[in-house]
Amino acid sequence: MIAPHLRNGAAFAGLKIGLLGGSFNPAHDGHRAMSLYALKHMGLDQVWWLVSPQNPLKPAQGMAPLAARLRQAERVAAHPHITATAIEAELGTRYTADTLHALKRRFPKTRFVWLMGADNLRQIPRWQDWQDIFRLVPVAAFRRPGYPAGRGVGQAATRFAQGWHPPGQGKNLAHAPLPAWIILDNKLSYLSATRIRKENPTWRA
Repeated sequence: MIAPHLRNGAAFAGLKIGLLGGSFNPAHDGHRAMSLYALKHMGLDQVWWLVSPQNPLKPAQGMAPLAARLRQAERVAAHPHITATAIEAELGTRYTADTLHALKRRFPKTRFVWLMGADNLRQIPRWQDWQDIFRLVPVAAFRRPGYPAGRGVGQAATRFAQGWHPPGQGKNLAHAPLPAWIILDNKLSYLSATRIRKENPTWRA
């Protein structure tokens, strides 16, 4: 389930790669729009979608099989610089911090940036070893409906206040000293995987 070219760590030396993790149950145009924004406004070379075998914070009930979610993600990505992958299944990692440790070992000369919605920036203290994430890679959060831009709010924003970067500094983030994080000034998206599942329960077919 891992894209074959991702097995060669040396091929990505020197590149800036955004990592967008999630269940992708299903992937949708909001994920694609975020990725395209990151490629353009953060100067990233690629964005990898890390389709999770099973998000520890989400119930297994209602979760489509990994293979179905990966196929859908590949169809939605449809861009030469966006790769949908189930690399966590091969790495055997369940938590984001463990995945980042493993990826940095496999791709030691690649600059990774963790991408997520601003809603996750608020709830990230629920994640396993969440502070390690900020010590391992820069973090870029996308504006989401109902969540403030600017410096954000919550425990993570307070704990790593010294690492905050203004929205216009996205292209510098991959090379910034850690911790480094930003809330991007992207156009708000109201797409929701939950809504898609309700409106189209046969999406995985």
